[in-house]
Amino acid sequence: MDLRHRPGLVGLLCFAASVVVQAQQGWVVKPEWVRAHEEFLASDALGGRGSATRDEQIAAEYVASEFQAYGLKPAPGLAGMIQSADVLAPELDGNASLSAEGVSLTEGTGLTLLIPSGVGASGPLLRLAVADSAQAKIPRGAIVLLTDLPPNSTGLRDSFLLRSSGASAILFADNDALHGYLAKHPHSLQLRLLRLSPDPGDTTPPPATIAAVSPAAMERLLTEKPGAVATITVHALPTKPQQTFNAVGYLQGSDSASGTILLSAHLDHLGITSNAVNGDNVFNGANDDAAGTTAVLELAHALAAGPKLKRSILFVCYGSEEAGLLGSEFFGKHPPVPLSQLVTDLGFEMIGAQDPKMPKDTLLLTGWERSNLGPTLRDHGALLGPDPYPEQQFFERSDNYPLALQGVVAHTAAGWGTVPTYHQLNDDLAHIDIDFMTSAIQSLVEPIRWLAESDFKPAWNHGGQPKR
Repeated sequence: MDLRHRPGLVGLLCFAASVVVQAQQGWVVKPEWVRAHEEFLASDALGGRGSATRDEQIAAEYVASEFQAYGLKPAPGLAGMIQSADVLAPELDGNASLSAEGVSLTEGTGLTLLIPSGVGASGPLLRLAVADSAQAKIPRGAIVLLTDLPPNSTGLRDSFLLRSSGASAILFADNDALHGYLAKHPHSLQLRLLRLSPDPGDTTPPPATIAAVSPAAMERLLTEKPGAVATITVHALPTKPQQTFNAVGYLQGSDSASGTILLSAHLDHLGITSNAVNGDNVFNGANDDAAGTTAVLELAHALAAGPKLKRSILFVCYGSEEAGLLGSEFFGKHPPVPLSQLVTDLGFEMIGAQDPKMPKDTLLLTGWERSNLGPTLRDHGALLGPDPYPEQQFFERSDNYPLALQGVVAHTAAGWGTVPTYHQLNDDLAHIDIDFMTSAIQSLVEPIRWLAESDFKPAWNHGGQPKR
């Protein structure tokens, strides 16, 4: 066969040869590869990759096709590289109500339904200060009255962290910060209606309904005697389940007994808004989290091109993070390998911009002090450092958290923690620092390769593992 007349084959052979040479000399992440992923994932054509939408599915198929091109295989037990899950999206009639002794509220009149579970509930009232909420043991079915909100807090973040606590509802006093936030982010609660369809036989209670009540009503509820019961009624219409999509690729190691590393990000974003600004209505999510997805892709690219590693690696890009960490929750319930075999989970979130509080080219690692993962990777060259925003509770707000609750040492690496483009229409390619992203990803290639070749197993520090 005369290769001079087969330019496509020649090109393929040259590419394969260059990959082998590069793997031998040390992998170099190229900025044009990083930009290419961003240009597709954050394009208007993908419509903002809304949770549990066709646009999210297209993003997942793109990631899966890249995994396949790099040489990854389907994970054990999966027929392909897409893991799909049914998601419920209840439609509400706008007539929710709350009743207790001396209190009767309806939606729009003293009651603002923020994140409904889709079902009503009755339960004993439980007063709980925000400062005590992380350690509190909440009786199943309780209706929590969240008090002592920090200054300028909307109440949303503090209550959202309690959604899976077993409470049936979380209530807090209406406030100016909440109204300001909703006016600025009218789209932000649309996705929170979504929740996973329960598995057959699953007795896990649905996530709590979150609502704000008038200050006068909150004051009255707080004076109720111990054991007083309140009832919140939510009218949900039956709807057909939607689907959310995880992209899952697998790099098999040589020693099945040494465990599996998980590298993850989320591929969805906020979709399209009806409140266009200067004709722009697409939440492109170039930083949140096309950037993290790009990190997972390029780490897969690098590690699959090198020699076979001892440990296996799962590369996962989750769907429906913006709807409440649904993709990672489903993955944690249906892992392709037992969670006990996971050595660690390193997630990537919003790595598209340098944080001014961090050293140059360095990513923050959420929950740094909780385990020995971050310091160990840093000792092996990873550009990682402690999270300078502990008050933001980033550790609990990303896809690492459902797995951390199940015991997996799981953290998220991020760029600018409080970047001004967060959940804004201008989170687009023009506001991405490609060179920073490339440098950050590059710094992780060899440390992760070391982790995959070593016997080191990350461990929680004393008191570091979160409890549900």
